[in-house]
Amino acid sequence: MIAITVALVIQALLFGDGGVTAIGANCFNMAFVLPFVGYGVYRLLSGRAPAHSRRRMIAAGIAGYIGIVVASGCAGVEFGLQPLLHHKPDGQALYCPYGINVAVTAMVGQPCSSSAGSRRSITALVVNYLQKHEPDLLGAETP
Repeated sequence: MIAITVALVIQALLFGDGGVTAIGANCFNMAFVLPFVGYGVYRLLSGRAPAHSRRRMIAAGIAGYIGIVVASGCAGVEFGLQPLLHHKPDGQALYCPYGINVAVTAMVGQPCSSSAGSRRSITALVVNYLQKHEPDLLGAETP
């Protein structure tokens, strides 16, 4: 959580990525929601499987995917609520002009696109590599 928060603050301050006013929402979504949802799904799917099992590798890929979809959905809800909370007296939205149905669809649509398979695969392959070459990082003993 701390590492991602620091990275998001540096991105916002040095590169203008996400903006300074969005640091709180970005940190909530990417440094809180994503890792905790991902970890919960991983623990649920991996169960009591041994650290070197294929089940853990597959669980990591699925958990990473679900974590990013849920975090994107949270961002969509935040964008979608803005027209209700911040608007001019005539009803025109100040920040995000789209309602919750459009914002959530747009934010969740990208992680569900064709790149999702590659993200799941990369996560699973990294866990597979760690299982073989650095099992101590996964809390396992070398087979």
